[in-house]
Amino acid sequence: MIVTDSAVGWEAPPALVSADPELADLLGAEAVRRSETLQLLAGENVTSPAVLAALAGPLVDKYAEGYPGRRHHTGCALADAAELLAVERAERLFAAEHANVQPRSATSAMLAVYAALLRPGDVVLAMSLEHGGHLSCGSRANFSGRWFDFVGYGVGEQSGLVDLDQVRELAKVHRPKAIVAGGISYPRELDWAGFREIADEVDAYLIASAAQITGLVAAGVAASPVPYADVTVAATHKLLRGPRGGLLLTGRELADRIDRAVFPFSQGGAAMNEVAGKAVALAQAGTPEFGAYVRRAVAGARSLAGALGAAGARPLTGGTDTHLVTADVSPLGLTGLEAERRCAAAGLMLGKCAIPYDPAPAAETSGIRLGTGAVAAQGMAEEGFAELGELLVAALTGVDAASAGSRVREVARALATG
Repeated sequence: MIVTDSAVGWEAPPALVSADPELADLLGAEAVRRSETLQLLAGENVTSPAVLAALAGPLVDKYAEGYPGRRHHTGCALADAAELLAVERAERLFAAEHANVQPRSATSAMLAVYAALLRPGDVVLAMSLEHGGHLSCGSRANFSGRWFDFVGYGVGEQSGLVDLDQVRELAKVHRPKAIVAGGISYPRELDWAGFREIADEVDAYLIASAAQITGLVAAGVAASPVPYADVTVAATHKLLRGPRGGLLLTGRELADRIDRAVFPFSQGGAAMNEVAGKAVALAQAGTPEFGAYVRRAVAGARSLAGALGAAGARPLTGGTDTHLVTADVSPLGLTGLEAERRCAAAGLMLGKCAIPYDPAPAAETSGIRLGTGAVAAQGMAEEGFAELGELLVAALTGVDAASAGSRVREVARALATG
């Protein structure tokens, strides 16, 4: 185990209790909630204590609009040094020629990439939302779907895997300005070289949407898109365990365009405490302990996928290469929404998920999506994941659900205080 849950045993600082006791009580209640449940939401994790310390440090209120050496305010020498440290660590960790650590989220990072490479109305080929793509890949409720003409590729109905032949055919027909490879609910590794080949055939930019797998790539557990993509969009939370934020990795040729698209085009001054927190997370991601934790998360996900399959659910793609598990729960007589509610009642926090070719309404879905990053960060080992699989099945099927909920609370407390 590399850290304990940073929220457990949390006590509101006296200054907060004095200034805002109502909020202090809410935060205390959240700490208790986290100590009594198991966090299986794929996008969440346990932020390391060192990162939290950096977030609360003196850079929290430093205005540093611009880039190191080119700020719009004085007194930025030490803020410059912190950002340069984060940039150097990101470039080294991911073997990238250039890194931008300022984006406030992976979605805002994607906005900057589109701003740098595209113009409104350009055609973009990306994984469809129904098959695992992100909102920033063409949702009409998002800037992407309103400003660009998205064409969606999907996965095979039987295999659940991305079909590069379909991607190539769509690319040749629609001639996109950019191809986005990756999504948020696809549990398998992508063929980055194959996507690069298709992008070159149609003279398109290749954008890697790698927010979900950033930690896997950092640990060397998943193949890196950086050598193949023109720009890689990453996240510094999720498996990387840093502050909520985005990260852009690119080559020298596009570095200036990417930087200008982040600032001043799409955001103002960076949150320098978040930049400092990213520097800490990037350093921790280069350690053997981090690699062991990520490998444990992947092994745990495979264990849970196996348990779901044995119980009658259908793990999509037949399993997982990552910390993600997506599964069709309709064979259990459940909708995704019902499954989410049953698991939440037992203290297992996961999410409903639309699945490819899903006949269920979007508000209900037929699937669930979960991730193992948080419990792996808390130290859950092989035998723990085996038991977690049993508890998950009990919650879904309703067999011994009450006793399963009691056991979940015991396991959660043990992990949180261990």
